[in-house]
Amino acid sequence: MEKKTVSGIVIVIVVIAGVLLIISWGVGIYNKLVPMNEKVETQWSNVETQYQRRADLIPNFVNTVKGAAAFEQETLTKVIEARAKATQVTVDPSNITPEQLQQFQAAQGEISSALARLMVVVERYPELKATQNFRDLQVELEGTENRISVARNNFNEAAREYNTFKKQFPNNIIASLAKFSDRPYFEAQQGTEVAPKVEF
Repeated sequence: MEKKTVSGIVIVIVVIAGVLLIISWGVGIYNKLVPMNEKVETQWSNVETQYQRRADLIPNFVNTVKGAAAFEQETLTKVIEARAKATQVTVDPSNITPEQLQQFQAAQGEISSALARLMVVVERYPELKATQNFRDLQVELEGTENRISVARNNFNEAAREYNTFKKQFPNNIIASLAKFSDRPYFEAQQGTEVAPKVEF
């Protein structure tokens, strides 16, 4: 009778130890997913900060251009409209979907296109390009475009690390139970693989 009691106690201890081991393993994976998820959200905030920096520079840039030349109003209007549209697109970094990211990227792409058209038009005004204020703003915009590129790359890298870890077995079980969702990536816009034709 005592042997059965002892063996029963051993079985219970082994089962409890096994359950504690599984719980501790799951908690370990969960605790690794949380900071990786936070890193993705932080990188997204950095992306938004750089896009906001560009949006903040645009009114000064447009006013400088408008004040220095009898400028094509349609070009300036398109830049202003693209900026307004882009600032209305918001993305929740904790629940970002590929569709939301694509919409955000398309709105930001419209600003880039409008600014590119503006820069082409500016080429016709050498007196504008010679002003210090214009040159300073142009350098600021170029620097911001570089910062945007770096921030997007950092976001993609954080998302890739997170998605890879989340999809590995057995991490995918804990990620699924805890409802950690995949993170989308910034992708090149359609048509960017073809170099634009420049004609003078």
